[in-house]
Amino acid sequence: MNHYEQKQAERKANLEARAAQAQTQAAAAYGWARQMGEAIPFGQPVLIGHHSEGRDRNYRQWIHNTFGKTFDLQKKADHYTKKAASVGDGGISSDDPDAIAKLLRQVKQLTANQEHMKKINRVIRKHGADPEGQRHALLELGCSEDSAQKLITPDYAGRVGFPSYALSNNNANIRRIQQRIKQLRANQEREPVSVQGTGYAYAEDAEENRVMFMFEGKPEKATREILKRHGFRWSPTRSAWVRQLSNAAIWQAKAVMQILDGSTGN
Repeated sequence: MNHYEQKQAERKANLEARAAQAQTQAAAAYGWARQMGEAIPFGQPVLIGHHSEGRDRNYRQWIHNTFGKTFDLQKKADHYTKKAASVGDGGISSDDPDAIAKLLRQVKQLTANQEHMKKINRVIRKHGADPEGQRHALLELGCSEDSAQKLITPDYAGRVGFPSYALSNNNANIRRIQQRIKQLRANQEREPVSVQGTGYAYAEDAEENRVMFMFEGKPEKATREILKRHGFRWSPTRSAWVRQLSNAAIWQAKAVMQILDGSTGN
């Protein structure tokens, strides 16, 4: 497990711990609300005009609020549970030091899939007038009985095998991943950049995989709006306004610097 994967595992564990804590708090609040409610006889109304009316109403409102807290805590627990489950489901992150190797494996698998689909289509065309021959040929290629039958059964447009759009989409994915690999390799070869501007410091850090704006203290609202408008977000862990390193991010950073250097930073 590399340091990025370790960081993701720690984040997942932290979210799971938050979910468990909120779940425990919800259960405790629900138990307390139930216990409070048992102090009121079933069906007992508020005694209007009785000296206990105000106290009784306040007590009932307390019970209501406690149940409300229970539901809020349960929502919080569900929120953290969903966030924990989603960790690692976003594909291969550019922050992962093994991203290039993992993407290369994806390209290899997609390329193999492409060749497999093309081979199946060639076999089906070869036995075009003989469905039984098609089925036997597909079985020899390693297809299951069920898969072979589906491949030789015409779809709504009368097509058999893999449709052309399936091969086109797969090829598009290969090209997209190859372009991403090219970008990541270019990022790794970048020299660090450090600029001192008007009221800010700017850096391009290939190791962090970030372009960053740093300020002494919290920048003015107008400056924050400029940064947000150009895709930068505050990172408490880095104490900087950041974007993931890319050509687009660098272009946006230059636009921000032109604005900040042309103003007073206010």
